Amino acid sequence: MTNIVLNVIVLAVLGAVSWRVLRGMRGMPLVWTVVHLCVLTAVFDTIMIDVDLYVFDPDKILGWYVWGAPLEDFAYAIAAAVGMPVLWVVLGRRRPRQDAP
Repeated sequence: MTNIVLNVIVLAVLGAVSWRVLRGMRGMPLVWTVVHLCVLTAVFDTIMIDVDLYVFDPDKILGWYVWGAPLEDFAYAIAAAVGMPVLWVVLGRRRPRQDAP
């Protein structure tokens, strides 16, 4: 399985599971978060790849790069930008347990 297939599956499951919460959120803060995380991913992944901190198996990636970072690497930034606010909302809905006196 290539990285892009795995990324598409994970993002699709994340989208399906969090759709109800995402509908209730404001869109622009979420979009700006995705944009900023993708820019940071492009900058720092390019640096880390250039100094050989990690190497991608060419058979597992598409070969499309955004300023030196493989396209597949941006799925993690998107998943974090979407998943963390959803978790924040879902976990914030929990009511604290009240112990009996």
